[in-house]
Amino acid sequence: MKWINHMAIAGATTAVIAPPMVPIALLGSTAPDWLEWVAQAAGKRVKHRTVTHYVAGWAIGVLAFWFLWDFHNIGLAFFYGGLTHVLTDALTVSGVPFAPNSDRRFHLFGGRLRTGGAGEYGVAWGIVLACVIVGSLVHTVIGWYPFFYDWAGLYEAGMIDGGVEG
Repeated sequence: MKWINHMAIAGATTAVIAPPMVPIALLGSTAPDWLEWVAQAAGKRVKHRTVTHYVAGWAIGVLAFWFLWDFHNIGLAFFYGGLTHVLTDALTVSGVPFAPNSDRRFHLFGGRLRTGGAGEYGVAWGIVLACVIVGSLVHTVIGWYPFFYDWAGLYEAGMIDGGVEG
C-alpha cells in the first residue's frame, strides 16, 4: 500500500478513539518502511516487507504497551500505527511475513489488492468514511465528540474555569 493510505487508515481509526494520539499513530503507520532505511543507514541490508513487517512483532508491541505501563499511550499509538501498516500490507498480493520463522506470506482476505490500485484506495478511504460515520454517531447518540468539546457548556457547569483566580 501507499503511505497516504497507511496514514489515512491509522489516523482515522485512532481519531475515533484518541485524537491526541493521531500524530504518533501516523508516525507508526509508516515505520515498517522507514525502519528499513534506518537499518540500511546502520549498515544492515533489509529487503522490503521482511524483518520490519512481522505481524507478530507489531501485535506483541501493541499488547505489551496496552497491558504494561506506557507513558501517555505513546508506545501503544506508535505500535498500533505499525500494526495497521502490516495488516493493510497483508491485504496485498505480496503479503507480509507473520513471524520471523514464517516460511509463507500472510494474507488477509486472500491478498487481492495491488499496491497503488483502485482497490487499495477504495479500502483505505472506505475505512476513513466508516470512522467519520462512527465518530458522528458517537457525537449524536452519546453526546461526546473527541474533536470538539463543548467548552462553553463545561465552563457554565463549573467543570473548567477561565483561568481567573478569585
